[in-house]
Formats: sequence, structure tokens, C-alpha cells
Amino acid sequence: MEHLGRGVVAVRSSSTDVLVTWRLLGLDPDGIGFNVYRKATGEANSHKINAEVLTGATNFLDTTADLTRTNSYRVRPVINGKEQPSSASFTLTASHAQEPVVRVPLQAGGPIKFTWAGDLDGDGEYDYVVDRQTSPQSIEAYRSDGTLLWQMDLGVNSTNQNNIEPGSSAVDVGHWDGVTVQDLDSDGRAEVAIRIANGVTFGDGKKFTYSDDTHQFIAVLDGQTGAARATAPVPDDYIDDGPMGARLGVGYLDGKTPSLVAYMKNRVGSAGFNLMYAAWRFNGSTLTRQWKWLRGNQDAADGHNTRIVDVDGDGMDEIAEIGFVLNGDGTLRYSLASQGVIHGDRFYIGKMDPDRPGLQGYGIQQDNAGGLREYYYDATNGEIIWKHSADDIVDVGRGLVGDIDPRHKGMEAWSFSGIYNAPTNKLTEPDTALSPWPALGIWWDGDLGMELLNNERIEKWDPDNPQPSGSLPRLLTTYKYGGIGVDSPGNPTLVGDLMGDWREEAVYPNVDHDELVIFTTDRPTDTRLYTLAHNPAYRNAMTLKGYLQSHELDYYLGNGMSIPPRPKITYTHSGS
Repeated sequence: MEHLGRGVVAVRSSSTDVLVTWRLLGLDPDGIGFNVYRKATGEANSHKINAEVLTGATNFLDTTADLTRTNSYRVRPVINGKEQPSSASFTLTASHAQEPVVRVPLQAGGPIKFTWAGDLDGDGEYDYVVDRQTSPQSIEAYRSDGTLLWQMDLGVNSTNQNNIEPGSSAVDVGHWDGVTVQDLDSDGRAEVAIRIANGVTFGDGKKFTYSDDTHQFIAVLDGQTGAARATAPVPDDYIDDGPMGARLGVGYLDGKTPSLVAYMKNRVGSAGFNLMYAAWRFNGSTLTRQWKWLRGNQDAADGHNTRIVDVDGDGMDEIAEIGFVLNGDGTLRYSLASQGVIHGDRFYIGKMDPDRPGLQGYGIQQDNAGGLREYYYDATNGEIIWKHSADDIVDVGRGLVGDIDPRHKGMEAWSFSGIYNAPTNKLTEPDTALSPWPALGIWWDGDLGMELLNNERIEKWDPDNPQPSGSLPRLLTTYKYGGIGVDSPGNPTLVGDLMGDWREEAVYPNVDHDELVIFTTDRPTDTRLYTLAHNPAYRNAMTLKGYLQSHELDYYLGNGMSIPPRPKITYTHSGS
């Protein structure tokens, strides 16, 4: 996995205080501590501002800074009493606004739907790739400081932006994305993978041409230049029905090396859909297809987002849809169809029950003729543990999991039938009207309960004083800081652990689409956890889009949790 830096970030948390946070890395030794250093404008050297080595949570509240001056912060790890080399520094400008925000300037452009994070330049910190929802579409790559690296024109075949049958090079419409970012050849620098067709122009100015507009290809782009390092054809089994929309992600199907995974569909006339999965491996110069899987007449329901996660604990990732799971070799592991599961909008796989072996899944249903609304299952073998049905047929539409009620061990799972404790299948709040809207979850305030990210707001559901959505205690309102939600749900363009300690960031564009407004916590915590981005399940999830969903870990994060085990990872060598 990525050899990340410390990700130091500092925000003004009050008129007098600065909260400094940084990463604990997945392979840091147990006893590692840290010293925090500050250097103000006009000072020749930085000086340590903590009295004792910090061996707890990786954050520090600086109460002595002169905030009328520019201050830079860095940390030095301490191992066995000896200071190690310093991290990179983060600069908080003089008289900086009091806001839980890092701002990344962008060039002027059209609306943005998605942002991807990856270390494009190999410096150990995340850089950003954004789409531009113009006609034709484009994507742009930026260093973490907002330096434009390159832009790519997706050409005439991106002008058809129908959300069901888009053009052959269109991205990020409906539940499609067609782009992902990750270090595919493990050289310490991330690549950009994208599904392309005739007429696209790569970031280095070279145009890709083909004899027709229907055939499609997967391209792997150099993260620093946007040049195509390799291309490979999308299998043409369903070419007679037109180009295929795509969702892309990355997982470790052999447990060691990254694979690019593509979910692809096109429509058969005005009726059903063809569905194909395929996986490729990039070795630095060649993109080789490992396998393809065609659904054909198999009863295997898909949805609007994909999960790539090790469901059986053997160290190798599987590929999960709402109604089935593929093994890492592209064979069908199981389908939930025999248990009545059909298409639905959202599902999750994670450690929902800390006392049950393996991982668990939760999904919702759309217009299930049998009345099934939501279900909870063993992700290893697909056995449904509990399910809720009703007489009427409805499109449930939204569902969420997370520990929001500390009175009950494990995560809660809910849609619109009430909040259930997932391990026990018991309502935690008898009045089902007091369930919060199940949009997105986020770890923000520093306790072990999950917060809610809903329509440009971070909120907290309080089981001792339950309130419906719209009346919940609000921790943050993004538009007050210029962060504007995307589409009708007011979604961010990305949620992930991008910097600082283990809490998550939420990324929004501003109203002029010339800035990323990255919300990062301004609240101290006593909880010490390694960066979520070094958890394999979580990092895989950061590469996936579709309908934007919360990421899950392969360990239980919530009230009453145990210290998570050290992740079974190694670092790539630095690309810098």
C-alpha cells in the first residue's frame, strides 16, 4: 500500500487555538510517540511546543501561537526515546480564518461531480483528480497545493450524458463513474485509470483514435503528465448493444498486487441489461486482462455501488454487488437470489458485529415483489441472518450502517423501518419516525460513534434525545464555508481519510468551481488509531464511486471496540 507521509494539518479551532493533527501509519511500532514543532514568521528555527512526548492520539491543541503571524507545523516521531526525521510541514497563514477547512485552488471550469485522491507525485501526500461536467467532459489532475498537472479532453463521445445509456467516453453520470486513481504498479506514484473511446485527448496532448465510436478501451495514465502508459480493449461480447457504462475500482485480488476492476453494463433495446465484470493488471508498461465474467442468464442482482473487500479473511479480495459476490479469479462465489434479493440502491459490507466471525452485509431493495425491504447477512457465505418485509412494494432508496447508539453493542442498520441494532435485530428507538435520514456517515467529532453527513450538514443523532432529520444537533454546515453540495442530495465529491489523524475529510467544490473546500476536523480526540487509508478494505472503497456511499473497514470501529490489529500490509517504495 501507499507509503504515506504524516499528513500534518492545522486549523484554527477557536479565536486563540490551533488543532494540529497527523497520521499514525499502519506499520508504526506500538510505542511510537511524537513531538510537535512550530515555526512562526521571523523565527530562524522551529521549536517544540509539547512538554512531553505525545504517545496517545495523534493530535495536539496549540494554545500559545501568535495567530497574527504565519505559523508552520511539523511533527517528529519518537522511537525508543530517539527523535526520527521530521515530517513535511503544514503552513497556517497569518490571521487565518477560524474554519475547519483546507482550501485547494483549481483553475476555472465547469461543475464537478467527483474527486479522487491518490499520491500522483510520490511525496507521500494525497493529490486530487476532478471531473468537469461540461460538454464535452474533461478531467483534471492537481497536486495537493492546487498546482495543475494536466487536463484531459474526453471528446465528442462524452457529449451524450444520458444517465442510463451514456456516450462511449462519458464519465460520472447516473451511477457510472469510469475513472479511478490508485498506484497500480506499486512504484510509489498513483496512476489514473479511465474508460475511453475514439476522440479523447490525453493529458500530454496526444489524441486517441479508433475506427468507430462504439468500441471502448481502458487507459492507464501517468499521474504526473496524463500521458497514456498503456491501453487495453474492453471485451466486445455485448458490442451489438452499444457502448457500456462503467464503474471502476481497485483491489488486491491475489492478496499482493493491485488489480483494476471494472463493472460494465449496456442496455438490450428498451428492456434488460447486459452485465460484465473484468479485471486487469498493470505492470508499469502493459495492461493485461486477468479475466472477465458475464452475467448472462445467471440470477445475480446488481445495484448502484460496488464493494471490493476480503469477505473470507484469506488475504485476497472479493468483488461484491448488492446481490452476489465474485471471487478474485472472476468466478461466482454466491448469489443472494435464492433468498429473495433483487436490485437495490445501496449496500454495505464491514465489521458490523464485533462478536461474530467475519464480515457482515446490509442491503436495501427497490420494488421487491416479495415485499423485502432490507436484509442483514453473513458476507462470507451470503447466509441471510435477518430481513424485514412488508405487504406493500416500495423503492426503499436509502440505507446506512454505523454505530450511532452506544447503548447497544455493534453497528446500527436502518432505512425507513426504524433503527435496528444489526447484531440483535432489535429496534434501538421504538418510534421509527425518529430515525435520522440514512444518507452518509462520517467520523468527525472524535468519539467512537459515527456522525451523519446529510445535505451539506454534519449531524449527530442522540439516542437520549432522538430527533428526526432536520432537527438533529448540527456540528457543521458546509455552505457556510463555501462548500456546495452536488446534485439534489447535496453530496460531497469525496469522503475519505485524506490528512491528519484517523477522522475523515469531506470534499466539496465552491460555487464557482475553482476551489476544493476540504473539511477536516477541528475537534480534539483521545482515540489513537492508524490512518483509515492503511486499512485495505477502506482504501479499496476510496477508489469506488457509483452512487456515493460511506466506506467500511475490515474491523469494528465503534463504541466498545477493541484495539484494531496491525494491518497485514507492506509499503510501496517512495516515488519521490
